[in-house]
Parts: sequence; structure tokens; C-alpha cells
Amino acid sequence: MMRTLDLRGGSRRSAALRDVVPRAEFDLDDVLEKVRPIVEDVRARGSLAAQEWSEKLDGVAAQSIRVPIEVIEDALAKLDPQIRISLEEAIRRVKIVHEHQRRETTRVEVVPGGVVTERWVPVERVGLYVPGGRAVYPSSVIMNVVPAQIAGVESIAVVSPPQKDHNGWPHPTILAACALLGVDEVYAVGGAQAVALMAYGCADAGIDSVSMVTGPGNMWVTAAKRLLKGRIGIDSEAGPTEIAILADDSANPEFVAADLISQAEHDVVAASVLVTDSPELADKVLAALEIQVANAKHNERISTALTGEQSAIVLVDDIEQGLAVVDAYAAEHLEIHTRNASEVAFRVKNAGAIFVGDWSPVSLGDYAAGSNHVLPTGGCACHSSGLSVQTFLRGLHYVEYDQAALNEIGPHVITLANAEDLPGHGVAVEVRMS
Repeated sequence: MMRTLDLRGGSRRSAALRDVVPRAEFDLDDVLEKVRPIVEDVRARGSLAAQEWSEKLDGVAAQSIRVPIEVIEDALAKLDPQIRISLEEAIRRVKIVHEHQRRETTRVEVVPGGVVTERWVPVERVGLYVPGGRAVYPSSVIMNVVPAQIAGVESIAVVSPPQKDHNGWPHPTILAACALLGVDEVYAVGGAQAVALMAYGCADAGIDSVSMVTGPGNMWVTAAKRLLKGRIGIDSEAGPTEIAILADDSANPEFVAADLISQAEHDVVAASVLVTDSPELADKVLAALEIQVANAKHNERISTALTGEQSAIVLVDDIEQGLAVVDAYAAEHLEIHTRNASEVAFRVKNAGAIFVGDWSPVSLGDYAAGSNHVLPTGGCACHSSGLSVQTFLRGLHYVEYDQAALNEIGPHVITLANAEDLPGHGVAVEVRMS
């Protein structure tokens, strides 16, 4: 079911281990060239071009690119009551966690008369991408919208692909989630054309451009985000989803197998990696996988992912070496199934989110733990964080010195300006000291 990678007796240095556990191939170069004409066409012709590309690539386009408010309200009215209760509880918990991410204004008196103030200002307008491929992701509405709202973003637009089965509108559960969060600007467009439309806007259709686009998507979405980065801010370049599990012989093999499957269920290129110092546990997990995969709804997709090059059982000498491996891998999701799991978890340096112990599976974080599920992939967790309130905030520095404070530091500024051969910088200070 899964291949085995034996690292016992090998290196414990993260630098040496970084490329040992392989990932799914994720080369955007070819996709970039396919995306470029889409982006340029949408830039030139706006929503009309976006609609045409939706028809060409997705086989469907909505009657109007903006989803009418009555369609959004109707989706909420017809939402299964139990799904509504679950969405409302997820929203409540995500709000609790993200409320604590607010940033306060700080004022620092560097010297008497010299003050630097840092004020956190929200991005004015954002476009939030909600996927609509093999699965329906109302949870991604929550994970994008809640931190943006708490950050104080005034203008929020959601884009999600049109669906053949729903008259060309995004999936009604996605629309219902938007309604629950008070978002009524929703566009039935996906893929690269959605990112381009958000970046450039369309005056004819009354669509204002945004300053930032966030949210996960396929390679076409990611390529468009890369192409347009600079004109717009982005959260990250999302690659195939991944889970790593660090486990010893105390782990429950049924739990571990179920969690490996939960990520493999996303996509044939999803990565599921078990790192363990127990060959016995590895055998038990393989046995559990045989049974659980056979009974899974999406067993063909899961089997392809688990047997792919990007998935493996990694054998290590001990948990110390295991920590080095998972730090080098820097997984989007990392589970810890060991003795003293909390202690081990707090020694991890690189992961998008860490799930501690038997009762904290990744799927809990996907929906209702309160944490955010938009996380860095492809090893980017070694330098990047998941989506949060801070994603939508910009720190502005206000520098205010009086004459005496400038006179005191002025000679140092002049010296450094001359050292960099920028004498005009020094003169700008010197003229004030005369």
C-alpha cells in the first residue's frame, strides 16, 4: 500500500534531510505559459473574457458573473439544518481563535523627542478564492472570510467556480456559508480567470480590483497568483496537500491509518507520510490501511495517492531523528502520536499546523478546531505561516522627531549617508541642523 524509506543509521541534520522525503512534482513553468494568455485576455476584456474561459475550460458559465443576492439568500434558506448548525459552530470557534490575533498600535519613544509609532492597517479590498473541484469547500469560505473580517477589511469579494449541476452558480453550500458570514459579493468564476478578474477588475461589470487574493486552488490558480504577484498580494502558492505523522510504538495504528487516508482523499497527488521508529507500528498501519482503504468511498483516488512517490513510511532510529526528518520536511499538517506528545510537539520548528495526540486529527483543524486550514505546502512551512488576521494587516511606521532629537542623531545619519555615497541624504539632515 505504501513504500518504505529506511533512514535508520543516516543523517540527523535537517539540511541533509531536506530532499530525502520526496514530494509530488509541482512544476508551474509549463502551466504559467498556459495561464498567461488567460490573464492577458481578462485584463483586456474583463468579465466577458472570464466568462468565455469558464465556458471553455470548465464547460459552464453562469447567467451573470456576479451571483444575485436572491440566489445567495435562497441557498441559505434551503441549507440542510444540520449543516447550518455545524457551519455556525465552526464559524464561532474560528472567530474565537482569530480574535486573539489582533495587533495593537505600539508607540516607542526612542529618545526624548524622537518617537516611532507602528499602526496596523487592514488591506482595503481582498478577493478570496474558494475551490470547487472534486469536493465542496464551505470550510474555506470560513477560513478566508473570518480573519479578513476580524482584521477590518472593508471590502470582501468571494470567487468560486461555476457548477454545471447548480445552474452555473457556485455550489449552494458555499453560497450559504457566504450568507452566514454576511458576504454578498460573490462571483461565479474560478481558475486563472478568477484571479485575473480580481487583480484587474472590470469597470463595465462594476467589479473593483482587489489588493490581495488569498485561498487555495489548483495549479492554474497558483500559476495565476505567481504571475500577478506584485500587482496583488497573495497568501502563498498552494501545492498538493500533505500530512506527516510522527509516531512511536504507543500510537494507535487505526488512528494513524485513518489520518493518512484523510489527506490522500483530497487528490491523487496528495502526500501522506508516516515517520516512525517502530517497524512494528509500520506493519500494523499497513494492515489497517488495507482494510480502511477498501472500505473508503474514494478508494481509487486514495490508493493512487498512497502508492505515489510523494507518500511513504519513513523508518528512523528514534524520535530525535524523527524530529529532524519532520523539521526538514516542513509539512503542511503534522500530527504527533508519541509518548509525551505535547512535549515532543513543542520541539517541532517547521510545520504549517501541529496536531497533538490521539484526539486531534487534521480533519478537526480542517473544519472546527478554531485554527486556520489555509496552510503553507511544499516545505514552505520552514519560512511561512498559515492564513491569519495578520495576513490582511500592514504595519505602518510613523516617525516623529523634534529638532533637538534630530540634532542629536544628525551627525550619525550624515556619516552613514556619506559612507554609502549618498551625500544628498546627509544634506537633507544637515540643512535642518544649520
